[in-house]
Amino acid sequence: MRLLVVEDESGIRDLLIRGLTEDGHEVDGTATAEDAMVRASEGFYEGYLLDVLLPGLSGNDFCRWLRDQGVKAPILMLTARSSLTDKVEGLDSGADDYLTKPYEVAEVKARLRALARKAQGYPRPELAEADLVVNPNSRTARRGNQTLELSKKEFALLEYLMRNKGRLVTRAMIAQAVWNSETSLYTNVIDVFVAYLRKKVDEDRSPRLIHTVRGKGFLLSATPPPKTP
Repeated sequence: MRLLVVEDESGIRDLLIRGLTEDGHEVDGTATAEDAMVRASEGFYEGYLLDVLLPGLSGNDFCRWLRDQGVKAPILMLTARSSLTDKVEGLDSGADDYLTKPYEVAEVKARLRALARKAQGYPRPELAEADLVVNPNSRTARRGNQTLELSKKEFALLEYLMRNKGRLVTRAMIAQAVWNSETSLYTNVIDVFVAYLRKKVDEDRSPRLIHTVRGKGFLLSATPPPKTP
């Protein structure tokens, strides 16, 4: 998942970014709600982790702003404010969950996984690149007029690549997102499934969409990545 952490305490922010990155997530961090608004306007995030007490606008303000923009991504509040009134205010502002400090990063990861699973129930728009169209709700994919016959794992891999189209994804990121693994044990398995998927998506078709970036990972794009020396 691509995540945005909004936390003004640099030590806590860095700890969260490091822990979530180790899980294979792509994580950005910022100290203010104002900067977070700019980032959210310029890029797509699949989840938000917000402190409530921020300089300037509060985490609650940013949360309400996100929901007003139509953002349906999971939002997890992380704060020292633990009274019932504070929790109610945070949840009413649009947060999906509320975790009080001090907390363990392992619990943050677990709650984020739970929110991500719940978010799968939202009606989600189709994903498209060139003539490849993926429907996350019906779990179907087609290339041009032809429906692709995909296993559950192949579809999960394709959906993940499509959600990150135009962006390099590493094997560690894929292992976490598709196999829910924090290790590199699935490296060979991932390569095999990418090969299966490439055959079904790209064989005898143009443009080729699934690209291998040697030594780094994979990229789904109608535009091939630049060749590395």
